[in-house]
Amino acid sequence: MAKTSAIEKNKRRTKLAKQYANKRAKLKSIANDKTLPPEEQFAARLKLAELPRNSSKVRIRNRCELTGRPRAFYRKFKLSRVALRDLASTGQIPGMTKSSW
Repeated sequence: MAKTSAIEKNKRRTKLAKQYANKRAKLKSIANDKTLPPEEQFAARLKLAELPRNSSKVRIRNRCELTGRPRAFYRKFKLSRVALRDLASTGQIPGMTKSSW
C-alpha cells in the first residue's frame, strides 16, 4: 500500500486540474496562436505561468485504485500489475484467467 499522503496529494492535483482545465485551454490556445501579435501571446504565457503548478494535467500520476501503487499501471483496468494478477487469479475480472502451459 502506498503512502496515504502521496495518494491524497495526487487527488488534490486531479481536482485542481479539473478546476483549471478550461482556463488553461483558453490561455494555451492564445499563446500558441501565431496569427495574434507576440505581445498578446506573451501575456497569455505569463498568465499561464501564474496558475498553480499542480493544476497542470501533466503532474497527475497514474495510480492503482486499490493499492495506490504508482508503477506498472494498466490504464484499461486502473490497477497495478500486482493487484490485477491477484484479482485475475481469484476470478474477479470477467474473461481473464491465469495462463498456464
